[in-house]
Amino acid sequence: MQDPRFMSSTQAQTANIDAGLRAYMLGVYNHMTIGMAITGFFAYLTKIMSVTSEGMLTPFGAAIYTSPLKWLVMLAPLGMVFWLSAKVQTMKPETARNLFYAFAAIMGISLSSLLLVFTGESVIRVFFLTAASFSALSIYGYTTKKNLTSLGSFLIMGLVGLILASIVNIFLASSAMQFIISVVGVLIFAGLTAYDTQRIKLMYMASDDRGTALKKSIMGALTLYLDFINMFIMLLQLLGNRE
Repeated sequence: MQDPRFMSSTQAQTANIDAGLRAYMLGVYNHMTIGMAITGFFAYLTKIMSVTSEGMLTPFGAAIYTSPLKWLVMLAPLGMVFWLSAKVQTMKPETARNLFYAFAAIMGISLSSLLLVFTGESVIRVFFLTAASFSALSIYGYTTKKNLTSLGSFLIMGLVGLILASIVNIFLASSAMQFIISVVGVLIFAGLTAYDTQRIKLMYMASDDRGTALKKSIMGALTLYLDFINMFIMLLQLLGNRE
């Protein structure tokens, strides 16, 4: 590293921006990692509370998986995403962070059903496969000099189509269509991981105050968290072994 005493003013400014950007991106990944840990903890805890040693549902499990409450469990994370995205600018940074962690906990409860459907071994295997793929794609998005904006626009349109197809397949219950949705979904969220990483990187401004930088890092963490979770679910549908 060049001695700061011998840097020009431009070089010193660039070095400060690079250091600030690294700290900002590290914050994004740290918040995302904590969110993932919270999700995993609450998913596992919910499974334990929901199933007896004989494999039968407990009253708690019956309530969240078979009663009308299941719709609240399924839709609450989606509602929180929209609400947090709309209100984050008016929140205190610490409030935004705490709400993100609360969202991660609720998402864990919602995803706990996957631990009942798929074997624990396959869930762990697919998780590490997702983590490796996500890391490689995010590094690419961070380091590439190519502008991924046009790719992002195409992927977002594909995501809308994927959501519509998933809704239709709720009623059709077609295994072939589910397979296609999962394959396309993996590709879409793989691309979105690289695109979103680049977009989050470009959101960084050296002039941001601490509160603004924290809220940006929280929203960046939420975005990458959703990319990871959705890619994990799609890969689990393709590669997971069912109980």
